[in-house]
Amino acid sequence: MVQDADLFAAVQTYFDGLYHCDPDRLNAVFHESSSLFDAESGEIFAEPIAPFIRDVGLNEPNSPANLGQAPESEILMIDWLSPKCATVKIRIRARQKIYQDHLGFVKGADGWKIVSKIWFLERVVA
Repeated sequence: MVQDADLFAAVQTYFDGLYHCDPDRLNAVFHESSSLFDAESGEIFAEPIAPFIRDVGLNEPNSPANLGQAPESEILMIDWLSPKCATVKIRIRARQKIYQDHLGFVKGADGWKIVSKIWFLERVVA
């Protein structure tokens, strides 16, 4: 099994970026050409990563960190395509919502970058 501490650090940067609603952390881990996708409405939704990161940053005053919510995030699975390509399945809580993401990572000269994100809202908690 492949192990790469730098990949785990990149996943943690993603977790921290969402927990703090921090665009700088998210920009550090997402490739600038990355996109995100879901199909919750029954239609495929696709969005470039820049608007997503901007919108997350606008929520900084209400970030889980600022609201005093304990971090709740975990890696569920890593599927290694090669030593430089992996899909990481995670679960993360953002305020009252629990999400699952499949994050496509590629390792280049700048380290591990998320090149795609497929997500869905798993559940809402009280």
